[in-house]
Amino acid sequence: MKQLLILSGKGGTGKTTITSAFIKLAKAKAYADCDVDAPNLHLVTENYILTKQSDYFGMSKAVVDFEKCISCGLCFKNCRFNAIKKNNNQYEVSCYECEGCGVCETFCPVKAISLQPNKAGELKLYKSDAVFSTASLKMGSGTSGKLVTEVKKQLAQNADNVDLAIIDGSPGIGCPVIASLSGADMVLIVTEPSLSGLSDMQRVVKTAQSFRPKIGVCINKFNTNEALTNQIEAVCRERNLPVMGKIPFDNAAVKAINNRLSIVDLDCLAGRAVTEVFHKTILFLIGLETSISE
Repeated sequence: MKQLLILSGKGGTGKTTITSAFIKLAKAKAYADCDVDAPNLHLVTENYILTKQSDYFGMSKAVVDFEKCISCGLCFKNCRFNAIKKNNNQYEVSCYECEGCGVCETFCPVKAISLQPNKAGELKLYKSDAVFSTASLKMGSGTSGKLVTEVKKQLAQNADNVDLAIIDGSPGIGCPVIASLSGADMVLIVTEPSLSGLSDMQRVVKTAQSFRPKIGVCINKFNTNEALTNQIEAVCRERNLPVMGKIPFDNAAVKAINNRLSIVDLDCLAGRAVTEVFHKTILFLIGLETSISE
């Protein structure tokens, strides 16, 4: 199964919009949302039957047994993360600040503190004629990369006879992006013509290159700043990165998404442009076109 991963250096570039269009155009039988901090792919894809939902447990967190606690304060004094709080002469642990180091458990003279599994998020699997794997991270959890790994593992286990999987990644270059890059055959980087769009595109290119997938670039909303669009294309030429195409800003695309439609469900400028980007991307992925020129 080939994995096409769609990334962006920053939020708001249209990454998920383009991913949903690709899923529709490919009639994809397997896809995943690895943006576990803010999953939105389900909003613009068909509603499938939820076949599996399970809690995901990340690092263990300290829990105080109030019946055993003698309020000696040793946990409070020795917690380097200030996760122990005093409330009416009773000590309790803030799960958002606890790093699960176990120092409080070690210092407690009456064994009133123990490390317990902590729910970090939820895994969900949808099925109909296709398989959709997704998850949502609990607020404050630091295990986003591990949860992304579980999303991809769940997809692979339930779609082992599928030729192509389309994966919506996270923006940026953090742990969830690195986890989603593992095993990817190609990365399509969606950028926009802004200074931050250009800068962040170069950062995510550098990150992706460490995993040695094929890399292509798509410029969304290119007509909002054509000077910066030209600059992005020049950077791509310098780095020998193929530009798969450019998509114009289109009010029809906004209306489509607000109605939970893909932009290729409407006959609009953005829809026609993303269709062309899709075909070029698939050809590049399967190796039938080794270079893409504008």
